[in-house]
Amino acid sequence: MSNMTETEALSADVFPGTVAREDTRTLYGNLLKLAIPIMGANLMQMLYNLADTFFLGRIGAAAVNAPTISFNIIFFLAVFGVGFGTAGTTLIAQSKGRGDQERVNFYLGQLAVFIFGISIVVGVVGLLAHMPLLRLLNVPEESFEFTRQYLTIIFTGIPFMFGAFFFQSAMQGIGDGVTPFVIQFGTVILNIIIDPIFIFGWGPIPRMEVAGAAYATILCKGIATIAGVCILLRGRRGMKLKLSNMRPRMESARLFVGIGMPASLGQGISAFGFTVLQGVVNGFGAAVVAAFGIANRIISLVNMPAIGMSRATASLVGQSLGARDTERAKRIVRMSGLTIFGFVGFGMILAFFYGNLLVRFFVDDAEVIAHGAVLFRIVSPSVVLFALFTVILGAFEGGGDTKPVLVMHTVRLWGIRVPLALVLAVWLGMGPQGIWISMFVSNLVIAVAGFLLLRTGRWMHHLDPDRL
Repeated sequence: MSNMTETEALSADVFPGTVAREDTRTLYGNLLKLAIPIMGANLMQMLYNLADTFFLGRIGAAAVNAPTISFNIIFFLAVFGVGFGTAGTTLIAQSKGRGDQERVNFYLGQLAVFIFGISIVVGVVGLLAHMPLLRLLNVPEESFEFTRQYLTIIFTGIPFMFGAFFFQSAMQGIGDGVTPFVIQFGTVILNIIIDPIFIFGWGPIPRMEVAGAAYATILCKGIATIAGVCILLRGRRGMKLKLSNMRPRMESARLFVGIGMPASLGQGISAFGFTVLQGVVNGFGAAVVAAFGIANRIISLVNMPAIGMSRATASLVGQSLGARDTERAKRIVRMSGLTIFGFVGFGMILAFFYGNLLVRFFVDDAEVIAHGAVLFRIVSPSVVLFALFTVILGAFEGGGDTKPVLVMHTVRLWGIRVPLALVLAVWLGMGPQGIWISMFVSNLVIAVAGFLLLRTGRWMHHLDPDRL
């Protein structure tokens, strides 16, 4: 043990009996080279979301609620794109790990076809179904029209949003996080600049309020999609998008469905659970809805490193398993978890003690601030555990073993959070605090369950690289 670094020693506690063969510093550097740009890209998007909240907050709580309520509906319908993007990242990463450039390009083309087709379906379904969903969710009257406008515009331009996601998934598969970050950085800066112009109006551009925020989002996603596709067509970033690889093949369809469908269903079940939970929150009025939305955005910002590290973990685990190096795959997961525990833990300590100040930055409403402060006091400790769970999901996705992901997502929302929120908040009359407690409990339980499943090691042997 004396010859091991501190990271290796801590890692051995997770999977006893394993000792690193590759230099820890080198491997950790490779992980960060991919994770940091992904974190940066996600951070830029989150900063835009926060800016969006800030500008819409000048209009009022009802306007702030529109993106908050819309997010769960959009995500619920977009999960199939997310799932197939996960499958694409896994297949591209494992093909790269094997050193098979032809298969890398092949799966890139297949990913493009599947993502585009799904985006059309999602857009049509979203335009047809969003009004009934808004009524079902008991959206507050003052927020209803704002939310309807926002969803109509977003679903009309959903192929552009999926296009940007396609590019990010593909580049993560080959381990390139820098190129997507550069594009994301440029388009988010543009988005932040034009957002207040579209919302409040300027010169010949009329005041569009919530609709303006949606138009700004779609415009910038379209620019990102076009830039990404042009890069892939030129083939100068480790893979090339070719028309010959864009004809759907049954062999790849089975793999995409086998990996992507459980991931999609897991995300879909979660999204629907969040949508139902949003309905419970909506029943307590606009102030609680605003506090819930603002707090979730702040938590998402703090948790952003975990999401970036999870995507980096999925990519490098996939490449390691493609090269049949299971020891390296395990070490990547350990390093990711230890890193995220420190980052997110620090952020949530600040949120725990200064949550009221964070909420006050966005909305100067005493009732909203009070609800937000209570939420942070209850939920913050569990967010650290959920961050570790996010990294664990990256390991399963990198191995293509997404069925446990489906089970864990289902249990977290439908086995624990939604039923417990209804019991505590509604039936026992605890109000919003009952919802916050359900969030804490569900995060705690699923983090423990995810760790136990990780220890089984089945995620390392789900796919045979020679059969891809």
